[in-house]
Amino acid sequence: MDLSLSVNGESQTHDIEPRTLLVHYLREQCGLTGTNVGCDTSSCGACTVHLDGRAVKSCTMLALQAEGCEVTTIEGLAAPNGTLHPMQEAFRAHHGLQCGFCTPGMVMAAVSLLDESPNPTETDVRHGLEGNLCRCTGYHNIIQAVLAVSRESS
Repeated sequence: MDLSLSVNGESQTHDIEPRTLLVHYLREQCGLTGTNVGCDTSSCGACTVHLDGRAVKSCTMLALQAEGCEVTTIEGLAAPNGTLHPMQEAFRAHHGLQCGFCTPGMVMAAVSLLDESPNPTETDVRHGLEGNLCRCTGYHNIIQAVLAVSRESS
C-alpha cells in the first residue's frame, strides 16, 4: 500500500506492507535510526516521535495510521544548520544521558511535555515522562534538563 506523509518537513511516499509499524517505517524506509526500537510493547518510550505535534510511541501504531500527517523524529529537532534544539542542548549540558538509548524518545517526550505545560514543577516533569524508561541515569539529570529548558523559555 502507498503511504504519503511528511517526515521532518520532507514529503515521503513509499509502498509499504500494511502491517508495518511506524517505528520500522521511519528506521527502514526513511533511514532515520534515531528513533529506537526498545520493547515493541509501548513500555519504554524509546520510539517516541511527534505526530502532528503530539508525542506518540511509534511502536504501537501502524505507519498507515500516519497517512497525511507530519511526523517529527529526533533528527528533525535540530536546526538545518546543525544547531541543537534547546532540549537536546539541555540534555547534553546537564548530563541527562549515559548510554543514550532512551535519549531520543526521552527528548521527544520532554519537548511535547513543555509544549503542553510550559512551566512544570519537578513532580509534573516526573509524571510527564513516566512512560519513558531510562535504565542508566536515575532520572535526576533528565529532570534537571527539562526544568532548565522550562526556565529558559519563561
